[in-house]
Amino acid sequence: MTKAEIVTEITNKTGIEKVQVQKTVETFMDVVKGAMSKGENVYLRGFGSFIIKKRAEKTGRNISKNTTIVIPAHNIPSFKPAKIFLNKVKNNIKK
Repeated sequence: MTKAEIVTEITNKTGIEKVQVQKTVETFMDVVKGAMSKGENVYLRGFGSFIIKKRAEKTGRNISKNTTIVIPAHNIPSFKPAKIFLNKVKNNIKK
């Protein structure tokens, strides 16, 4: 599902103008990105958590040059779904 499809779905369910819904969705994403770029986690009860994971420094290999490189420690964004959300997805996927 794309952002445009999400906006259309919300518009159909709420009756709010598409432009307003699009602005709201984009503002939500900007707020989440801004909070995470400051090092804050974002918790949405019943949905999940946008968290920052810390990756330790490690040694990697450049196989084309046959050399080792040091990959510095860094942070990456991650999403951890809430149990309710996770169970709903597990139980509704048809095999």
